[in-house]
Amino acid sequence: MAKNTEILLKQRPEDGKIGEHLFEVVERDVPQPGDNEILVKQTHMSLDPAMLGWMTADEESYIPPVELGDVMRSSGVGKVITSNHPDFAEGDLVMGMMGWREYLVSDGQGLNKVQDGIDEETALCVFGLPGLTATQGLMNIGKPQSGETLVVTGAAGSVGSIVGQIAKADGLRVIGVVGSDEKADWITNELGFDGAINYKKDDLAQKLESLTPDRVNIYFENTGGEIQKHVVNRMAEHGRVVVCGMIADYQADEPSPGPNWLPLIKKRVMIQGFAMPDHLHKASELVGQLAPYVQKGQIQYRSHVIEGLTSAMEGLNLLFEGKNKGKLLVKL
Repeated sequence: MAKNTEILLKQRPEDGKIGEHLFEVVERDVPQPGDNEILVKQTHMSLDPAMLGWMTADEESYIPPVELGDVMRSSGVGKVITSNHPDFAEGDLVMGMMGWREYLVSDGQGLNKVQDGIDEETALCVFGLPGLTATQGLMNIGKPQSGETLVVTGAAGSVGSIVGQIAKADGLRVIGVVGSDEKADWITNELGFDGAINYKKDDLAQKLESLTPDRVNIYFENTGGEIQKHVVNRMAEHGRVVVCGMIADYQADEPSPGPNWLPLIKKRVMIQGFAMPDHLHKASELVGQLAPYVQKGQIQYRSHVIEGLTSAMEGLNLLFEGKNKGKLLVKL
């Protein structure tokens, strides 16, 4: 009988370090679907910064932690192998939360069919969590207007790059914050951003001021770090700060000091944090908002693919070391 490899969380990252020591690899029999259920073979799995938070014991987070002994949480794309469900057929590609495993049985709740003509990488890189997150954060919270200026951190990442491209398509001036000259080159010369700031080498205050002559109307925050205080100081009246992630702090012993709030008062700036589990019930609506940009060829992406389910245990570190070039995926 065929086997199903699963990776369980056996230990919490007390020191913030990720590696094989946190996990247990087990082999089980492939599960069989019952009535109104489907068997899915996962083909591609997404690795995301939020996973570090899901491993911790933080009960006050936006989503309960993964329990010790449970399959590690993740989203993915897979093919329906067997269907006893009227809404799914054998061969359908589906996307949703699947976990670190090869096979899963589902009643279909939380799984969405992938549109015909969309391959697995495009599904995860664009129409998966990155695209949904970018769409919800920018369009429904940031509410961009043509002629405004947007600054997005983590601009070469899976979310930030889509945020910037949507904003450019809607007539905004877009400045991206990145961690290398190669990434700066990609977002300006390939994606069409109006400027880039390399936070590792540029004079942050000077570069930001020169690139935002009309100040900043929307700040889409993915990373945190020192750049944050400089952008807050450059906010325009009635600006909006959309807080999506703080990857610079996820493994830090102490969070970075926050910006001075006085500019927020003077400029009457709105700040809103958000997390996608609150919005996944409207995934189809968000796809509908994003799809026109994709259909017009206004969204490019690049993926960083590692091979094999077990590569996830160490591969997740690529995100926190800034070594991934594009959306980080595992090909099973």
